[in-house]
This record gives sequence, C-alpha cells and structure tokens, in this order.
Amino acid sequence: MTPALQPLRRIAAYCVCADGDEILLVRASAKSGTPGVWSLPGGAVDHGENPVDTVVRETAAETGLSVAVVRLRDVLADMRALPTRSLTIHTDRLIYEVTVRGGALRDRVGQPTDLARWVTLEEAKELPLRRFTADALGLPDAATDIRPDGVPEVPSFYAVPGPDGLHRAQRFAAYAVCTDRRNRVLLTRVADGYPGGGSWHLPGGGTDFGEQPGVALIRELVEETGQEGRIVELLGVASHRDAAQLGPEGYPIDWHGVRAFYRVQVARSSRPVIHDVGGSTAEARWFDPEDLDELPLTEVTEEALRGVGLR
Repeated sequence: MTPALQPLRRIAAYCVCADGDEILLVRASAKSGTPGVWSLPGGAVDHGENPVDTVVRETAAETGLSVAVVRLRDVLADMRALPTRSLTIHTDRLIYEVTVRGGALRDRVGQPTDLARWVTLEEAKELPLRRFTADALGLPDAATDIRPDGVPEVPSFYAVPGPDGLHRAQRFAAYAVCTDRRNRVLLTRVADGYPGGGSWHLPGGGTDFGEQPGVALIRELVEETGQEGRIVELLGVASHRDAAQLGPEGYPIDWHGVRAFYRVQVARSSRPVIHDVGGSTAEARWFDPEDLDELPLTEVTEEALRGVGLR
C-alpha cells in the first residue's frame, strides 16, 4: 500500500526514433523519480508549447540529436506513484515517430537523464523500462512504475497563479469528429458565458485524472449528446494558447489546451439529449454536411472537419 500522495497532472511528449533495428532510449538519473529506468526520449510540455516542439527540444537536450517529427503514433495516459516525493502523477503522453536530422549522441551529467543509447528490441527487453515505453515498443510490461492504490479526487479544471501573477491552466482534452450511418455530423453548441459561446463545437471535453483519452471521449459523448459511439481512428493533436481567456470564472486565465481528435462512428444515432445539464454544452444536434456552411463554427471545429473532408 502506498501512503496518501499529493496529485499532480502534466502533459508530456515522447518520440520513437529508429535507426535500422535499433531504438533510441534514455536512462533516468539519480535526480529523477525513477533512477536507472529507461524510457523513450521526451518530457513535459511547457505552458503554451506545442507538443511537436516539446519532443524536438527534449530529444535534443537528452541525446544531443536533432530530430524531425514524422507523425503522431499514439496518445495515452497513465498514473504512477512516487512515494519518495509524496506524489501521484497522471501524465497524458503523446508519442511521435521521428527521424534524425543530425547531431551526435552524448551523455549528460547532473540532469534527470544521464545516458542515451541505441538498443535493439531484444536488448530493450532486458532493461528496466517505463511502462509507457514498453507499451509503445510492443514489449512485455516491465512493471517498473508503482501503481497508486486509487484515483485521487481532483477537479477537472483548476487554475494556479503563474510567475506573472496571472492564473494559468493547462488542460488535456479529447474531441470527436462524430458521424452516423447517414454521414451526418454531430455537433454541440457552446453555452453562453463560455469561450466561443453560441458557436458550434465538436463533442468531447477534458479528461479526468486517471482516465484514458478514448474512455473520456466516449463518456463525454454520452454526457453531452446521449449517443454511444465507437472510436475508429486517432486523427491528430492540436495545441492552442489563449493568454487571457475569459470564461465563467470571471477573471482572465492564461489558458493552454492540448486536444486529441478522434474519428467516431455512431451505429444507431438518435435524437441528441444533454445529460450534463448546466455545463458548457447548451445544445446538441445532427447536421447534414451541406448544412455546415451556415453554422458559426469554432476554429478548431472548422479545422477538424476540413481535415476529414467534411468542409
């Protein structure tokens, strides 16, 4: 049993970098919470930073190599306990595939990671690996992470004072480009008093502490629209910062949102019903693609629909 731990949440980006049959890994140093354990290169997304920039920056810092992002491979979440630091950490992890542009492999001294090495998958099997790294490489779970005894109760949204005195909030969310058998598109109208109030948005929302993005999305779909859907594919991730967003809190917040987008199909569509009454969703409705031109859409909705050929 682990003692009562303080909850902490963060967003991080990592890379799978291959050279022939070898994979690039880094080792956690004594300055980290998991000394001696190996993982994919990467780290925490800074406030306002695009995760693509994070993975390039962190890989260069940890390995000495400059990389270029090829594609997004996966989005996942995990919880781990760090009893020595009295923390339970939930991390939303974005896994990218990258290629090397240049540089030279080097080790570091006095940093959270101290070694960087190319290893084969067979060699990686013999190393103590972080759970997410084993999952990303399709290797057996090395179980180096300590699982917390339960999920702490944490508000889905909270803001903290930043270094300039302005409140900051970083939030991970999952949204759906959701269609039915008639190729209609499911959208939700943002309630007044919320950013984008009156505009039509994709169904979805922030993920809870300890919750996987896909699970959160299906939950949000039911709460906001009453529809039961099936995830077909991960479409991508977007990062957006509003340096002084105004919402129902009534004061400006330096807001950074990282959003995962999925293609979702509803096999048996029905008249949308909002179960989470009084929140940010004022209305939900199915639309034929030709009707979308007449709607005031949020910028992120416009971009997502265009990406799948519905605009």
